[in-house]
Amino acid sequence: MDRQLDNAIISEIIEMAWDDETSFDQIKLAHGLSENDVIQLMRRELKPSSFRMWRKRVSGRAAKHGKLAKRVR
Repeated sequence: MDRQLDNAIISEIIEMAWDDETSFDQIKLAHGLSENDVIQLMRRELKPSSFRMWRKRVSGRAAKHGKLAKRVR
């Protein structure tokens, strides 16, 4: 994640990352950030407890991972 993002874009990415129905693939299409980039952004922008809660929530969630979602269907 080399480029600078303005606050509005960061806010939109965080909102998309928290949304259960938005996959990391959709975030990549919209903003060009990989799953690892989103994780780094969330770690940097959220309070530590909020980041841990988010990571626990999205880990292994089929809707967040396109490959898992395809296997579940």
